[in-house]
Amino acid sequence: MIDRIAFIGGGNMASAIISGLLRQGTDRSAIEVVEPVAEVQQKLRAQFGVSVHPHAGPDLSRAGVVVWAVKPQTFKEAALQVRFHTRNALHLSVAAGIRSDNIAKWLGNERVVRAMPNTPALIGKGIAGLYARPAVSPADRQLAQQVVQSTGDFVWLTAEDQLDAVTALSGSGPAYVFYFMEAMAETGAIMGLPREQALELAIATFIGAGELARSSSEPPEILRQRVTSKGGTTYAAITSMEDSGVKELFSKALFQAQTRARELGDEFGNS
Repeated sequence: MIDRIAFIGGGNMASAIISGLLRQGTDRSAIEVVEPVAEVQQKLRAQFGVSVHPHAGPDLSRAGVVVWAVKPQTFKEAALQVRFHTRNALHLSVAAGIRSDNIAKWLGNERVVRAMPNTPALIGKGIAGLYARPAVSPADRQLAQQVVQSTGDFVWLTAEDQLDAVTALSGSGPAYVFYFMEAMAETGAIMGLPREQALELAIATFIGAGELARSSSEPPEILRQRVTSKGGTTYAAITSMEDSGVKELFSKALFQAQTRARELGDEFGNS
């Protein structure tokens, strides 16, 4: 169980986790946040009733888990201010691009777990990839899982560089879904549907297809084939996409995202 948890940074992802923890039954008095922006401080106090401080201080020493939800470019500076108060804590980072070697070095602590969540975490429907350094114990893993499960599902990774692939697939993935929703809604409107109805149909289709894929024992290829009768409307659409190389272009886009995630890790690690 989490006795006390601290957040460094109080933005959207921190808010998503705090909200999830409160839904799970964590006492709000067990949560504290370090957030320098006054407007965000007020929002956190009003929305969650948690303790918020503008700067890191000795109170952080009471935290068993510290969640890092800062912008990557400010991580090092924040870590050097926090490290003297959190030597006995488990550190869970949701900051993109900052590798665990750097986190451990800046904090003087090897108990580091990295997480790559995605924005559906804001409504408790996220999924995150998790990587733990060797010093992280089984009990620490359970603590990290408890925190991440407050926002959805998770998968444990065996190598840290796999987080770059997770970033490309699920971290950036919601944007791909919204992109296709946008295209479907725009095209539906051109076809004569009211745009609101076209968007409603697109959203419902993604939700339904996702739930079907989740509940089915069959892979997506088989599910796709089941609705692709040769000579039918779906067949016409899929054939058009295959002829245009949509799958190859989409794969290329994912590799571009993975490459950029790796580049960001190099950039922030050398700062």
